[in-house]
Amino acid sequence: MILIQSNDLPHPWPLNAVFSNDDISQTPAYQPQFILPFLNPFKPFTSITQTLKPSKSHSYSAIQSVLQWNRKPELAGDTPRVVVITSGKGGVGKTTTTANVGLSLARLGFSVVAIDADVGLRNLDLLLGLENRVNYTLVEVMNGDCRLDQALVRDKRWSNFELLCISKPRSKLPLGFGGKALVWLVEALKTRPEGCPDFIIIDCPAGIDAGFITAITPANEAVLVTTPDITSLRDADRVTGLLECDGIRDIKMIVNRVRTDMIKGEDMMSVLDVQEMLGLALGVIPEDSEVIRSTNRGYPLVLNKPPTLAGLAFEQAAWRLVEQDTMKAVMVEEEPKKRGFFSFFGG
Repeated sequence: MILIQSNDLPHPWPLNAVFSNDDISQTPAYQPQFILPFLNPFKPFTSITQTLKPSKSHSYSAIQSVLQWNRKPELAGDTPRVVVITSGKGGVGKTTTTANVGLSLARLGFSVVAIDADVGLRNLDLLLGLENRVNYTLVEVMNGDCRLDQALVRDKRWSNFELLCISKPRSKLPLGFGGKALVWLVEALKTRPEGCPDFIIIDCPAGIDAGFITAITPANEAVLVTTPDITSLRDADRVTGLLECDGIRDIKMIVNRVRTDMIKGEDMMSVLDVQEMLGLALGVIPEDSEVIRSTNRGYPLVLNKPPTLAGLAFEQAAWRLVEQDTMKAVMVEEEPKKRGFFSFFGG
């Protein structure tokens, strides 16, 4: 059983909700509620795609009512909030996180500009289904070939979400192009006629080379995406140190691709183990085969109907990001055996 605690927790997890195998006890303000199996490390998944389905005691319309926001979250901090989404290790879900968290913020009513800072290997436009609408990039804006508003691609589904790519695929940045260009971009977005965006989200390239330094330069907060495996965690720990050296102290974490069946078999670190190493999490995203389908369709998970558990988890991570909150998962019974970091090497 896992107790989820937070100061003010929106859907899908009510305040001080206790998740067990059989039932859920909850505060009277939230009715009804559903079980989230990926938060229980003692109950493995029973299906390949975790799609939210109504229980026998509640109708589908009743469950849909639970998914409505109880209130609009209060935006903490000064605008624009410049957030870099990074990891160090490739393939952990940075771009997927950027697309889903960014659109979730837009659905909450905040204006968002997402920047794909991966030079020559951009993919954010593909995940958003905007690849055919990217005509200009930041490099062409800096060269004077187009205006900034021409390079920004507005999403037709949510007009308060815009995409900007740094460069075209398979291209190289011009000599001297670096972090100062993104600093200029942030200042230009602040003073544009359309108004200052609430969030500027930067999709950071993999690695810790020049592309990484360029992406983190204008940011004042970071979201560290990791998976519960030792290679990803070691890279995440290294990136945390580099972010702090650059002056970014507000670092949050998203644990992606969590599989409770592997946690139960002690083949994967639990979320609690990850939190002990890297700090409290902004969100926990379960492994979901629907991610591949949504990527190929250019249709982010948070737009799926009916919603998947992974999509709901991204939505809640976005809510916490707005209010600068964190997720705290506390074991209240059946605590698993304590395992150290080196136990995964056989120690």
